[in-house]
This record gives sequence, structure tokens and C-alpha cells, in this order.
Amino acid sequence: MDPELSKIKQIRKKLGITQSELAKRANVSQSLIAKVESGRLDPTYSNAKKIFQALENLNAHHEMTANEVMQSKIISASQREPIKEVIKKMKKYEISQLPVIEDHKSIGTLSETSILDAIINGKSEAIVSDIMQDAAPVVSKSTNINLISNLLKFFPMVLVAEKGKILGLITKQDLIRKIYE
Repeated sequence: MDPELSKIKQIRKKLGITQSELAKRANVSQSLIAKVESGRLDPTYSNAKKIFQALENLNAHHEMTANEVMQSKIISASQREPIKEVIKKMKKYEISQLPVIEDHKSIGTLSETSILDAIINGKSEAIVSDIMQDAAPVVSKSTNINLISNLLKFFPMVLVAEKGKILGLITKQDLIRKIYE
């Protein structure tokens, strides 16, 4: 099987469409798609071209959203939490920043940089509210990744919320991981 052909299933699934939908868009049979994806058939050049053209058209229309990229497990800190506890949490979960959340609302962020600055300045006994930075921007689940990417140039993370409830967060690493999945 041609290495390009072996990616059809992966691309189709990433776009969230069925074999039948791809077949309709490529004007080929669903069984042809199934056989090509399973490696049981090498399609003719014209059918392969139709399939890849359909995938390319779908990909151009599919814009990844915050909902597809966000991490739904949110590790956060409270404003009264001692810095030493936050450091333990960051080590345990291998994260470099986290939101500060009170009453289901983001009130700040805490990063390795702000913690290091506090320790260097003799504030190792400080609590989160003493050293936290501004709150991360909040976007909806349907926000395009281009906008999120631009926000991440200026903020360590972006929070995703719906109807006032924080559902997840996105960091640069999350975005890179999803794009090059």
C-alpha cells in the first residue's frame, strides 16, 4: 500500500467523517473506501485522486476549535494556597503553569517564572495571591485555533468556558500536540 494511501483513514477520522460521507464527496463507493483503508485494494489513480481531493476540500472547510484542543482535566490553585503546595502539584502533574480559580471563576495565573521570582526574592513562604499574575483569557468551545494561537503569544494559557463554567484549558504544548497529532 502506498504510504499516502495508508493515511486516508487517519485523515478521515481526524475530520470526523464516516466512510460513507467520504465516498459521497469523492464520488466513489463506500466499499472502495473500506478496502483502501484496510489495505486490501490499491485504487486506480483517478479514484485515489478523487479521494484525496475530497479530503483536501473537507480539510479546508474544517477549522479546528478550542473544544478539539482543550485539556478537560484542569489542575488549578486557589488564591490562599501556599506556594510550596503549588510546587508539589506542578511537579506531580508535570505542568509549568496553572490557573488560579475561585468560585468557578479564573482570577489569575501562576507560572514557574512567577514562583521562581518569588523564591529568589525571599518570598518562598508566600501564598498564591501574593505572586499570581493576571487571569488567562477565556474563550468559547467554538473559538478557532488561529485566534487561540494568537492569544498564546501573550498568555501562558487560554481557558475554555461555556455559560460561565470553565470546561478546559489550552497551552502552547496542547496546541502543538494536536496540530501534529
